Amino acid sequence: MEDRTLWNRIKKEEKSALRQLHDKYFHQMYLYAKRYTNGQTMLSEDLVFDCFIKLWEFRQKIEIKTSVKHYLFLMLRNSIIDHHRKKRLFTEPLASGYTAPGEEKEFDDQKKYALLYASLEQLPPQRRKILEMAVFDSMTYNQIAEKMHISRNTVKTHIARAYRFLKERLDPKDFNLFLVTKSTTSRKNYYKTGHL
Repeated sequence: MEDRTLWNRIKKEEKSALRQLHDKYFHQMYLYAKRYTNGQTMLSEDLVFDCFIKLWEFRQKIEIKTSVKHYLFLMLRNSIIDHHRKKRLFTEPLASGYTAPGEEKEFDDQKKYALLYASLEQLPPQRRKILEMAVFDSMTYNQIAEKMHISRNTVKTHIARAYRFLKERLDPKDFNLFLVTKSTTSRKNYYKTGHL
């Protein structure tokens, strides 16, 4: 089933559609998270489960105008960055004014994702596709070049120009989400026993 159809059903509070979306992308997202968490299995599962939980909890507030898959991966990238940021935070003195994240922050994140996507949509179609393949699908320059039937240098040029465009329009912390970088049981039960 098309992702857009699943998302429309999720907006209508159909939990079966969320399960289908979860089954479709969980393994791919899990491998992606594991890559950027030093192979930590439980942490990777947690981060991915959190994405689907947030997607369900904020389904009426989230607006996805482009790819549902890429929205999920953007959420996951943000969660990974937040995890590493908090890990540093709690091994150093707490910054003044620090408050624990709550629902208001989560909703602000959803609005931020919408702004990021709006910026992506302003890129020329081929440039946007190349950047998404590099960022969301973790493809190398050579892989993109082969798939798009263009040279590796052309890929590099498109990505450099896309970065320049986004950097001029985004907050530095949000821009980091686009950079190409070289207890779990309770959450599983939360998903499987009717909360989602």
